[in-house]
Amino acid sequence: MRNKVGSSVDFEIFTWKIEDFTKKDITKLSSKAFKIRGYTWKLLVHPLRNDVNHFSLYLMVADNLPPYGWTRNTFFKLALINQVDRRKSIVKETQQKFNGGHRCWGSFFMNLKDFHDLRQGYIVRNTCIIEAHICVSNFPPPLDTNIINPINDDSILENNNTNNNPSPPTTNHANLRSSCDEITNSPSTSSSQSSSRSSPNESLGTNSEIQASSKKQLRLRDLIDLQTFLKDHIPLLEEVCTWHPSLLQSQKNRTQAFRLWAFTSLGQVLHFLKTKKVKDIDDNDIKTLQGLWDELEKSSGFELAWLQPYVEAALSVKAHLQKTKKLKKLVDHVVGLEIKMKKLRGELAAAEAEFEIARKDLSQVRKGFQKMDVNATIGYAMF
Repeated sequence: MRNKVGSSVDFEIFTWKIEDFTKKDITKLSSKAFKIRGYTWKLLVHPLRNDVNHFSLYLMVADNLPPYGWTRNTFFKLALINQVDRRKSIVKETQQKFNGGHRCWGSFFMNLKDFHDLRQGYIVRNTCIIEAHICVSNFPPPLDTNIINPINDDSILENNNTNNNPSPPTTNHANLRSSCDEITNSPSTSSSQSSSRSSPNESLGTNSEIQASSKKQLRLRDLIDLQTFLKDHIPLLEEVCTWHPSLLQSQKNRTQAFRLWAFTSLGQVLHFLKTKKVKDIDDNDIKTLQGLWDELEKSSGFELAWLQPYVEAALSVKAHLQKTKKLKKLVDHVVGLEIKMKKLRGELAAAEAEFEIARKDLSQVRKGFQKMDVNATIGYAMF
């Protein structure tokens, strides 16, 4: 189904109708794959854990693509449909670049308390309706970045720390600012960090605490003291633990010192992959990454099959760059030869034209020409 907005923007719409919503496993709730303009997409519902209090939507690239080297610019809208009053539907729009490091983009829509309130109209007959509007036009319009303030850590922390948890304003057009790689904006992450700050002397991750927390969903802060980690590493670790709970389960029975080493090393690898540009990777970077990866694979106890392709891609960067350099050299050589051949072809064409003129002149001269014995005397008559 397509929907034209104005005269230049053409959207194709995918509608995801989730029936028996409260019976679904919201920790891994995603739509079926769908294709728009030849690309394969999926919709994701966040939270992926049961300890967060907000509802978010994400659009994800579902194609089987390499870890890096591809980009896809897309203008799209995500809509949480209000089935009682469609004017209260929450629609957020953005233009984003998808790539190997950012395969999905999305945003916080509303807190779960209001979402589950049947009077609000977002769940009717235990059914929730979500729409993805993806632009199929060649020239999407510029976005008005002043429509609403971007979502940030402070605003969500403020909402999370209030007793009544007010819902955000229902705005029909708002910029999507967060990505799946920025779940640090979620209240769960913020409350996790604030909890650690409020009790600096608390010993986190003891066996008794882990056993108690195993009755509920295990979290990173149940195992380690987040204050001991670099700030940039925490959201990366919380994100991958959300998507891969086995990372946490594998460390339940480890000592606190071992957990600290394992997650520190994993955080270093994740930060390297997230922040290092291909062109900037040198021999020392590859050596460091190889050492971290070898230790993680052999000793950490983590299941890292999901991460292996990305690490291998980073480790192969040097060979790839060398191959790229050689390829460029060969391309330049071929281009040079092509230019030389064009020049020689031009010279050959000029020579052929000159040859044709000379041949015609020769043919004219030969007509009526009689050979003469140049060694004979001319002589004269005696009579």
